[in-house]
Amino acid sequence: MPFASVALILTIAEPDHPPIAPSRVGVLLINLGTPDEPNPAAVKRYLAEFLSDRRVVEIPPLVWQPILRGIILTLRPRKSAHAYQQIWTDGGSPLAVITRAQAEALGARMGDAVLVDFAMRYGCPTIGERLAAMKAAGCERILIAPLYPQYCAATTATALDAASAALAKMRWQPAIRTLPPYHDDPAYIGALRQSIEVEIAKLGFLPDLILASFHGMPQRTLALGDPYHCHCQKAARLLSEALRRPVRISFQSRFGRAKWLEPATDAVLAALPGERIGSVAVVAPGFAADCLETLEEIDIRGRQTFLKAGGKNFAYLPCLNASPESVVMLHNIIQRELAGWVVPA
Repeated sequence: MPFASVALILTIAEPDHPPIAPSRVGVLLINLGTPDEPNPAAVKRYLAEFLSDRRVVEIPPLVWQPILRGIILTLRPRKSAHAYQQIWTDGGSPLAVITRAQAEALGARMGDAVLVDFAMRYGCPTIGERLAAMKAAGCERILIAPLYPQYCAATTATALDAASAALAKMRWQPAIRTLPPYHDDPAYIGALRQSIEVEIAKLGFLPDLILASFHGMPQRTLALGDPYHCHCQKAARLLSEALRRPVRISFQSRFGRAKWLEPATDAVLAALPGERIGSVAVVAPGFAADCLETLEEIDIRGRQTFLKAGGKNFAYLPCLNASPESVVMLHNIIQRELAGWVVPA
């Protein structure tokens, strides 16, 4: 018998050998992140981490960090904290509450063979913390699933970077797979269509236009080869075809002086009444869960912009969140990525 095999048998036979959890498969859902509390101090910590990410802000640190530390982190936390206070729930940040609910609902649907957990790229719970916990729970195979339908270096890639950094610190690493972007997946488009139709049926008016607002990115990211803009355009086109009605696209959340992807959501909303569009429904297909950018930026400020410009009816239609449509969609696309690891129920 080879010496290594004998050593392994002897090690396992040792009475004080650390316990080893039964082998399982894990799925880690990842979203962007949120402050722990809606106050300036917590928001400052969150923004410092978020805006220090080289994937998010590609300005050289020697130039950017003095601006960040000296101006932005001095002025912006109080304003952002006020925005968070307007959407905060009894359970905490909507993004964290919804992502937790998504993980719990998906876990119940996947069954005992799969452990489903969630993490945030910025803030808590951290990706490294949850990967370590999943490994300790016996997950020797883990699917890392960033909840971004459209791939972008500033979202998907940085989540995978953080996962890789955490794995680099592990002596015994689990086998890893990653969830590809699903912007054109029939399951995703079908879930959006179903959700939008259900929400429109609840309205007291029929919208003249459906506006799909995606998170903005600097224009230079497109020139550098990031597929995000193309993924957004394709998702909107497929959604329009599924709904059998026009869907216009726009980009929100501009930051800084650089040129960003256009048209800008706030500018579009201000201009629509002048185009004789009096009723609009806004959707945010790039967000898996409602958050500050949807609940405050669109549903509060976007609504004010449209109505002030002369619009009559405004509706923000919720993200897929932890709805039945969302959970079925996530189950379908994740089950496919687990092929060979998990036998479908």
